[in-house]
Amino acid sequence: MSLINTEIKPFQATAFHNGKFVPVSDADLKGKWSVVFFYPADFTFVCPTELGDLADNYAEFQKLGVEIYSVSTDTHFTHKAWHDTSDTIQKITYPMVGDPTGVLSRNFAVMIEEEGLAQRGTFVINPEGKIKVVEEHDGGIGRDAKELLRKVQAAQYIAAHPGEVCPAKWTPGDATLAPSLDLVGKL
Repeated sequence: MSLINTEIKPFQATAFHNGKFVPVSDADLKGKWSVVFFYPADFTFVCPTELGDLADNYAEFQKLGVEIYSVSTDTHFTHKAWHDTSDTIQKITYPMVGDPTGVLSRNFAVMIEEEGLAQRGTFVINPEGKIKVVEEHDGGIGRDAKELLRKVQAAQYIAAHPGEVCPAKWTPGDATLAPSLDLVGKL
């Protein structure tokens, strides 16, 4: 069953954020655009490249009013230790959420039960708390923050412009489509 257009489920967790441990819940994801970015584990190989890429592009997400939440089944203590020891992870200023019980990973259907780890899953959530983008990758395939940014921009555009849709490779300023009978078979 797809999670597209479903409301996020209630949760409570602790994140390492800007040198502090802070509570994070489903309420924090509502009222603004959010990205929940699951990854398998701290101190690994592909994960720091993805999180570093997000850190490098975080200002662009912030300009759009988007908060990023990275999540793994590690604890918030492990996130702090990783942050303190990795040059790449030290760049992160978005919340790093710990999910040691797997509740959040199960809520978003990315838990790999036999491993106790989260799959690489990305979720864009609108201000009403509804999931608008779902992307899931095999553990060996890293994601691209700029492509994620483009997807957020498209989701925000169609939310602000009912009746329009964004075609493949759409970027802000490009033409959109207004679905109609007249377009059938003409694209």
